Amino acid sequence: MRVTVRNLVKNFASPEGPVAALKGIDFEIGAGEFYTLLGPSGCGKSTTLRCIAGLESPNGGEITIGEATVYLDGRSVPANLRPIGMVFQSYAIWPHMTVFNNVAFPLKQARSRVPRAERRARVMEALELVEMDALADRPAPYLSGGQQQRVALARALVSRPEVLLLDEPLSNLDAKLREDLRHEIKRLTHRLGITTLYVTHDQVEALAMSDRIAVMLEGEILQEGGPRDIYLKPQTDFVARFVGQVNFFTGTVREAPAVGLGAVETAAGRISCTIPPGITVGAEVSIAVRPESLAVRPVRGDGDIVTGNAVRGRVTEAVFLGDSIDCRIDLQGRPVRARVEQTSTIGAGDEVILEFDPAACVVFAN
Repeated sequence: MRVTVRNLVKNFASPEGPVAALKGIDFEIGAGEFYTLLGPSGCGKSTTLRCIAGLESPNGGEITIGEATVYLDGRSVPANLRPIGMVFQSYAIWPHMTVFNNVAFPLKQARSRVPRAERRARVMEALELVEMDALADRPAPYLSGGQQQRVALARALVSRPEVLLLDEPLSNLDAKLREDLRHEIKRLTHRLGITTLYVTHDQVEALAMSDRIAVMLEGEILQEGGPRDIYLKPQTDFVARFVGQVNFFTGTVREAPAVGLGAVETAAGRISCTIPPGITVGAEVSIAVRPESLAVRPVRGDGDIVTGNAVRGRVTEAVFLGDSIDCRIDLQGRPVRARVEQTSTIGAGDEVILEFDPAACVVFAN
């Protein structure tokens, strides 16, 4: 089921006056798509989700779920009549109930009461989906964090909603469990074909789980696209900084041809890269380069020639991360980060040459 948001506005009252939480945002989630709102705390992502759920009253705009308009300029469909399931950050598991009764709760409260026999079948079906059917009779206080998350997900699915809303559901779990469960959630939602809106501040979650991502800041969507485009082709320096690690080289454009590579003069040397339209010779720019896009090799000797997009520096720190080595490299007084293979022998104190492909450079006007 498709979800459409048009010109959504939400203001909150504060002692200093109204605060604009959402500034007329627009987006559309395709049927069966996994769509993520990504951004820092206070950017408006959870407010957006709560408006779609009917838990917040917008100040303007339109929200459509499928063919039904659930909000339009002050007229709103109650939350319990919207075809949604929701998983909260806190899970909101009832401590005095068993796993079974927690999951059955929405069916007992539904306007169209579900018969007892059908209710049990649907609860066990939902628990089986999240591999919790064997613990149906366990009291809620005896569940681990990961088990509680699964129960909350089963409870959201038991009503067979058209749209699933997930508000940072993994933020309270440890790193290994988060990794396991994000893959399970993605697998499950794709298997069910359910339209999913996911809210998170964790860029790794967003990249790993999403079909499309919208990066938000201060109540606005800065960029929308697939994970690969968001990471490799950021449209603003904020998106580049927020989604993963990045190095910035500032400088002045020396060549800006309409076709082919231009050149930017930086403190680290001249860098060849594609200059975006509208940026001319003499403009001050920043060049973003991801750490993994930097190739690091030892200096072979005094006669080692540095050409093209290659600069000389010294490793100040090398941290082994298991799958790679995170190197901090001093380039004429400024720190740069690079990732090298875990088998590399490069270490602190080594003189190195950094090389990077012009295609890996993203240029922003200052």
